[in-house]
Amino acid sequence: MTILVVGNMGYVGPVLVQHLRQAYPQAVLIGYDAGLFAHCLLGAVALPEIMLDRQIFGDVRHLDKTMLEGVDVVVNLAAISNDPIGNRFEDATLAINYTAAVELAAKAKQAGVHSYVFASSCSVYGCAEEGAKTESSTLDPLTAYARSKVMAEKKLIPMADERFTVTCLRFATACGMSDRLRLDLVLNDFVAGALTQKKIVVMSDGTPWRPLINVKDMARAIDWAIGRKATNGGKGLVVNVGSNEWNCQVKDLAHAVAAAIPGVDISINTNAPPDKRSYRVSYDLFKELAPGFQPRFDLKSTILEMTDGLQKAGFQNAAYRESQFMRLNVINKFREQGLLDEKLRLSFGNG
Repeated sequence: MTILVVGNMGYVGPVLVQHLRQAYPQAVLIGYDAGLFAHCLLGAVALPEIMLDRQIFGDVRHLDKTMLEGVDVVVNLAAISNDPIGNRFEDATLAINYTAAVELAAKAKQAGVHSYVFASSCSVYGCAEEGAKTESSTLDPLTAYARSKVMAEKKLIPMADERFTVTCLRFATACGMSDRLRLDLVLNDFVAGALTQKKIVVMSDGTPWRPLINVKDMARAIDWAIGRKATNGGKGLVVNVGSNEWNCQVKDLAHAVAAAIPGVDISINTNAPPDKRSYRVSYDLFKELAPGFQPRFDLKSTILEMTDGLQKAGFQNAAYRESQFMRLNVINKFREQGLLDEKLRLSFGNG
């Protein structure tokens, strides 16, 4: 089996590649990525890509169809996956997250790929105050990122047929350790603040709901999607991925981190304007379809994993919100140096 992971050099990719190498030791694993965040490593013993058979550098918007020859599975992680970046570079977000995702699927289908796995998001539910949202609930995407995921799903599902399975995984908010750590994710941010500042700063009033999932459990869900048969969910499937038990309010996440790390103060901005991005999600369908791939991490175990990982890496940067572990900072630095244009294309050539 040959698996192409597009967007493998981000936050999820290193964890997924390690999982796939262990799950499919004989598989040919290929990575394709622009490499914008390749340098954003923390605590890595070795470059994560050594587990691949081949690493290709390139822009997903210009992926040559010949690269798909002989590929059995495409996992598409390539995305502008941060709301501040998405809002600042909306055209690029739609081009990468939507247009390129659909074009990649079309090329994959034409090349004989039999499974296309698309990383979508539960953020498509937007402002959802009443009850836990199911896959058939009304969507209310509030950001460019969320809108791009909705648009992509609508085009991808009709492409599925007997020889081309499409699985759109609507992930809960990611968290947990990765060789390419992101600290612009809510739980990761709280743990970093607790360790380096002995303080957790909650930017909102703490009331929004967020379902979460550990990045290692995301990798296991992708593994399930890779091997999923059309008889298990249909040729084209959209499914929420997470656990019902991990629907939390942001303030509860902060208190859980403070309970795990002694001596931490919590600052909640009670005067902040309401954050409309608030949703609870039902993961009943995922539990039914993938009983052997359910999340193994919960809130407490993920906080402990993050704490241990950051301490072992010697992470002590109290100004981490100005660091490369916040994705917008990396984009801004590339832009300042003239290496990225307004469409987030590398000026010295990957596209």
